[in-house]
Amino acid sequence: MTTFVLVHGAFCNAAVWSPTVRELTLRGHRALAVDLPGHGLGATIPTGYLGGQDLEALATEPSGMAGIGTADDVAAVTDVLRRARAHGPVVLVGASRGGITLTAVGNAAPELVDRLVYVSAWCCAGATLSEYSAGPENAQSLLPHTGLVPLADPGVIGAIRLNWRTSDPTVLDRAQEALLADGTRAELLAFLHTQDPDESLHIDEEATRADAATWGRIPRTYVRLTSDRAMPLALQDRFIADADALVPDNPTDVRAIDSSHLRFHLHPGELVEILDGLAVSAAAAPA
Repeated sequence: MTTFVLVHGAFCNAAVWSPTVRELTLRGHRALAVDLPGHGLGATIPTGYLGGQDLEALATEPSGMAGIGTADDVAAVTDVLRRARAHGPVVLVGASRGGITLTAVGNAAPELVDRLVYVSAWCCAGATLSEYSAGPENAQSLLPHTGLVPLADPGVIGAIRLNWRTSDPTVLDRAQEALLADGTRAELLAFLHTQDPDESLHIDEEATRADAATWGRIPRTYVRLTSDRAMPLALQDRFIADADALVPDNPTDVRAIDSSHLRFHLHPGELVEILDGLAVSAAAAPA
């Protein structure tokens, strides 16, 4: 039986995958979502973030994410994969920033993964994360225009800290447009309520850049989100093209869903259809 291991994106946690895990399980698959170190029930929530919020405290209170980086994420995910792999094929799925963890894991432990699935996720094959971020394909992203700005100096608290519980109507309108233009305000607020305020500063750009000799051996699927305004379609397509140029003998299996950056999390039917089909191919692959 195939096990799906699901990796969340920035400021998220395992909870965002709950609808997907439910649907995969009801189709008879094994599925679990991981909390990367410092996230979810392992997060340290700043006291100033709770209740009426203390913005002065948020600007100085040290983050529980301080010091956590790529190596910690890889260690956590490979531990899960090693245990899951004992029971059969494993498909590793990542969304958004979760893609950098997928690539780093594929570089480090390709023997533990039968397929990688990137869902509008960072897939750094031809350049580093910083280079892709600064590239022309990312220029149309609406994320920088939401008004969600760091609440503290990252160098002081040891992390990036955002206020996902803002009540500013302008920020919420812009976040809706960037992240969930095809959803309701109630859905957006429910999603933002699950977000963690702090995210790691430490990304190892070499470890998260695809290695043709290891990562390049793993079959991969890229799910394009065609209405994504946070991760522009041009950037998604560059990830696919660069990956195929790096390992032309192992081309990307490309799929598409008409979804914003977040809608597929809330309404996972189309993604689960894709994953259900991939489970068959993973189980049929030679050990």
